[in-house]
Amino acid sequence: MAQGQANRAQEIKGALHAYRTLTLQPFAADAPIRLTALVVLEAEDEATRTLFIGPEEGGLKLNLDGEEILVITPGSPLGADLIGKCAGDLVTIGRNRLKKDFEIVRVC
Repeated sequence: MAQGQANRAQEIKGALHAYRTLTLQPFAADAPIRLTALVVLEAEDEATRTLFIGPEEGGLKLNLDGEEILVITPGSPLGADLIGKCAGDLVTIGRNRLKKDFEIVRVC
């Protein structure tokens, strides 16, 4: 158990370093999604999701002015699907009966 805690502490240390040295990239309206993008998705029923493409700690949920932002990494299935896509493209989230199609409405 102690080794597991030590390993996790090292992972957190690495993630902190990754974010401290991260340079946020500017995104034009038609720019493809890449690392540091803030991506807003919208479904037909107007449900929205806001995602940040970060280098580490995928799954972390942040709250900014009452809006939930989910951190995902390019190596996650959703992150890999989003990388290279642009506003106006479609992405599917979930599996089987829980699948839902979202349009990428904003990349910044």
